Amino acid sequence: MGFLDSLFGRREPTSREVAKERLQLVLVHDRIKISPVMLDRMKDELITVISRYVEIEADAVEVTFTQSKRESRLVADIPVVGPATGSTSRKTRARAGAGGNG
Repeated sequence: MGFLDSLFGRREPTSREVAKERLQLVLVHDRIKISPVMLDRMKDELITVISRYVEIEADAVEVTFTQSKRESRLVADIPVVGPATGSTSRKTRARAGAGGNG
């Protein structure tokens, strides 16, 4: 798949880009005083609530902070599979609760 990735412009981030992103994340956490534990709780609650309405891939959800010069943003990347069904949404919520802190 490396060929297709290069054909469509997808590439792995450089170590410099990864380090920059991590530093920005640390700075945002420091600035707004949200601990990683609190971020995990927020992620688990988002998964629980959104799973009531649509089926999602709970294991692939990413919640991060981004920062520009003027503002900080909470960004949630939530892969949606389709509309929630009774058994599917319960299964998604169970997966979200299994990895959470409570």
